[in-house]
Amino acid sequence: MNRILPAALAAALLVSPFAFAIAADSPPREPYGIALEGFAYPYPVHLLPVINDGEQLSMAYMDVSPAQPNGRTVVLLHGRNFPSSYWDPVIKMLSEAGFRVVVPDQIGFGKSSKPQGELHFDNLARNTIALLDHLKIDKAEVVAHSLGGMLGVRIARAYPDRVAHLVLTAPIGLEDYRLYVPPTPTAKMIETEDKLTAEGYRKQLQTNYAIKLPAEAITPFIDARFNIKGSPDYPRWLRAFVSSGQMIYREPVAHEIPLIALPTLFIMGADDHNAPGRPLAPEALRARMGQNAELAKTLAAKMPNARAEVIPNTGHLVFLEAPEKYKELVLGFLGR
Repeated sequence: MNRILPAALAAALLVSPFAFAIAADSPPREPYGIALEGFAYPYPVHLLPVINDGEQLSMAYMDVSPAQPNGRTVVLLHGRNFPSSYWDPVIKMLSEAGFRVVVPDQIGFGKSSKPQGELHFDNLARNTIALLDHLKIDKAEVVAHSLGGMLGVRIARAYPDRVAHLVLTAPIGLEDYRLYVPPTPTAKMIETEDKLTAEGYRKQLQTNYAIKLPAEAITPFIDARFNIKGSPDYPRWLRAFVSSGQMIYREPVAHEIPLIALPTLFIMGADDHNAPGRPLAPEALRARMGQNAELAKTLAAKMPNARAEVIPNTGHLVFLEAPEKYKELVLGFLGR
């Protein structure tokens, strides 16, 4: 139970992925709580009290100490559709290299509180710095994925003295989605998300993220989202999830990225064309969205200390799809 994703990957090698796709929704779903009660994480989870916009909340995090410390800390920032437990292989890789690894669930996600109020990148950035303060960490390496990349940009801009290196792994937010997608009312987004089925979500992940993993490896992500539907607090979870989508749309960071001066590495999947909101854009504009590898190269060229690496035959889950190349790039960049 404590190694969900690796176990799923191993099992997928022994059984046809098509069988998993059919079986994933067959048994009744045992409800999780909206803080993912019932969903195992690979390391002990701690809670940090925080206050966002007057609301008392709890920020969940894992804090993993290496056997042979090198005196440095990495903070891992998760994406929108994934609990922070999916970082498990990267936690092991960094820990074996001597890094202390701090892995928060941002407010609104995973095992952290689901607020009544709206989500904002500035609040998430302040929460993350509050966690570093609580753990007495003056400066950290920041390794981020997907939506976490947008947050990593905001942290690097607002708190540059707290970040040593920034790794943006298949980040979203490399373009301003407001230039393509019309605004969508929150009520409409809630209605759309509520109608989504587990199998529809599986197809959505496979299509939007160009995932190269076996079907069973995606099942924990399906469970983490759809087993929550059995919780009486599901409406609050749903509103928080939709708020995160509005945050991506309303609070772009693309214009800030060229202003980052600290060492930055983009690690992109060549096949990753994820672009939040693309189905809502006018058809004539859709093809222009999500050219993420090219966007990363263009942005890196504008920055004083950045480069972009593109991994062939890889989608959005770069660190799970190409783990050895990812390890080589990250550890090489951090200069272990």
